[in-house]
Amino acid sequence: MATETLKQDDHHGEHEHHDTTGLKVFGFWIYLMSDLVIFGMLFATYAVLLRGTAGGPGPDDIVALPLIFVSTMLLLVSSFTFGVAMLAQQAGRKEKVLQWLAVTFALGLGFILLELYEFHHLISEGHGPGRSGFLSAFFTLVGTHGLHVTFGLIWIAIMFIQIRKRGLDDMTKPRMMCLSLFWHFLDIVWICVFSFVYLFGVMV
Repeated sequence: MATETLKQDDHHGEHEHHDTTGLKVFGFWIYLMSDLVIFGMLFATYAVLLRGTAGGPGPDDIVALPLIFVSTMLLLVSSFTFGVAMLAQQAGRKEKVLQWLAVTFALGLGFILLELYEFHHLISEGHGPGRSGFLSAFFTLVGTHGLHVTFGLIWIAIMFIQIRKRGLDDMTKPRMMCLSLFWHFLDIVWICVFSFVYLFGVMV
């Protein structure tokens, strides 16, 4: 009788844990949807101000496509390496998770450094966000995405430390799932930025 009671308690605890994890992931999906609304507003603002150059440079004047292509590949590959880290987590391979998180962090950091270089170059050329409505919208849209990537890098560093100390337990696994959703979300948003801002900027 006592054994049956213990089994029921274990089953109840496991069911409660799954419910909590599901609620966390669901709540994070809601956050991502609100973030999507913010990016949608920034894209709309950029579209409205696209021709508001005030006699300054337009999209075709500021786009350095080879540089942006390299940074795009860094972010796309980082999304793949994070996926490999999640597969390693499912297999319970802690060291592999840490290795692939480190690779993902390095790729994401490379993306941010190239974006900072792009911003520094534009500002040094006199094409800062205060030059025109178009440049203001450009810096805000691209910079907001870059800020999100920076937060993602901080989150990756925190998860690396937590997994190293605690392993793959009931606390770190749901957090890794949410971080995975966040990182892939940033990848999708960047594809939209790359297509709408940079590729379209070259063609107009």
